[in-house]
Amino acid sequence: MEMVYIVDNPNKNELNKIRSMLGQGKLVVYPTDTIYGIGVDINNIDAVKKVYMTKKRSYDKPISICLHDITQVKEVAIVTDEIEHIINELLPGPYTLLLRKKSNIPDILTANTNIIGIRIPDNKITHSLTKDFPITSTSANLSNIQTPDNITDIKKQLGDNIDIYIDCGKKIKNQPSTIIDLTQQNPKIIRQHKNNELINKILKIDLY
Repeated sequence: MEMVYIVDNPNKNELNKIRSMLGQGKLVVYPTDTIYGIGVDINNIDAVKKVYMTKKRSYDKPISICLHDITQVKEVAIVTDEIEHIINELLPGPYTLLLRKKSNIPDILTANTNIIGIRIPDNKITHSLTKDFPITSTSANLSNIQTPDNITDIKKQLGDNIDIYIDCGKKIKNQPSTIIDLTQQNPKIIRQHKNNELINKILKIDLY
């Protein structure tokens, strides 16, 4: 049976319990600074497979990950000085950065490529959930169906395949993150929802 936590003002003990359940392979719907996501421990392959099953998502579509800080990013991806500068400029924030992954990242997350999408959302709940390990960052919806902006409608789509729903108590922006590819010589925008001077400046950086 799924559990619903109302955590507009998160309770530390509740979030500790949810982190523990993530470590046990449970699926959690959680808010970010963009949309609601489905989170599991990225190193629990069975849990990751359940995310694909729950979303009815094809295995040839990769899943990004949410991380706590730059230290975690360096554990899973190749981070040059230039890339670290970009990460520090943009994150936490509504961006997904595509990086070259390290070998400890399960291939299922990257659709057997060498690229991993990383996020550090500007959201205190996500920040707490990723304290011990990274979690998946994929929209809380069935594939090819719009992601709802509230837990009630998300539950209608995903039902009891989800173990815990975290309701932030208000509607979120419900706009996907801007995706920037940092795996080539120059940064490249794959999907853009913000156009500002900072992004334009970053696009001119030589990465390798």
